[in-house]
Amino acid sequence: VQLVESGGGLAQAGGSLIFSCAASGLTISSYAMAWFRQAPGKERESVAAISASGGSTYNADSVKGRFTITRDKARTTLYLRMNSLKPEDTAVYSCAARLTGSTWDDLSYDYWGQGTQVTVSS
Repeated sequence: VQLVESGGGLAQAGGSLIFSCAASGLTISSYAMAWFRQAPGKERESVAAISASGGSTYNADSVKGRFTITRDKARTTLYLRMNSLKPEDTAVYSCAARLTGSTWDDLSYDYWGQGTQVTVSS
C-alpha cells in the first residue's frame, strides 16, 4: 500500500494550494481518509476527513470555510484544496487511510503518506 502526496510548496498568505494523495494497493472507497498536519514543535493534528462512502466530510475548526477535502470519481486520489492560507497553516501535511476507528484519532489510521511541506509567508 502506498499513499503519495504532492502539491506542497511555498505560498503567500491569502493564497491557495491543492494537495493530491495518490493511493495504490488499496481501494480508497473502502477506507475513510483524512489529511493531517504537523508544524514544528507541535503535535500532529487532523484538518479534514472524508468517510469511506465519500458522503460525509469533516473539517477542523481552524480550517473551516478555507479547506475542502474531496476524492475523485475513480476513487484513487484524495485532494485537499486550501484557500485563504495563513502563516499558521505552515506544516508538513500527510494523508492517511483507515478501515476502523475514530475520524480524529491519528492512531486509528492504518496507512500514511510521506508528507509534503507547506510554507505560508505573510
